[in-house]
Amino acid sequence: MYFVYVLKSTKRNYHYIGISNNLSRRINQHNKGYNKTTKPYTPFKLIYSEKYPDRVSARTREKQLKSGCGREFIRKIDI
Repeated sequence: MYFVYVLKSTKRNYHYIGISNNLSRRINQHNKGYNKTTKPYTPFKLIYSEKYPDRVSARTREKQLKSGCGREFIRKIDI
């Protein structure tokens, strides 16, 4: 089971889109600053997630969310 997730920085206007097979562990890693990309934007809150049966389908959805249409979708759910 894989998850596609969207995190929002509580301090800055920044969204992070990623995939993981353990969502709670991954969010904790982001919030503790283990990820070089997201460290300057900590702390985060989870604003959206979806479940997928395999990594391939999760990766496909992650790519879609990182596109222009996906970013627009994220702006709509982050009101």
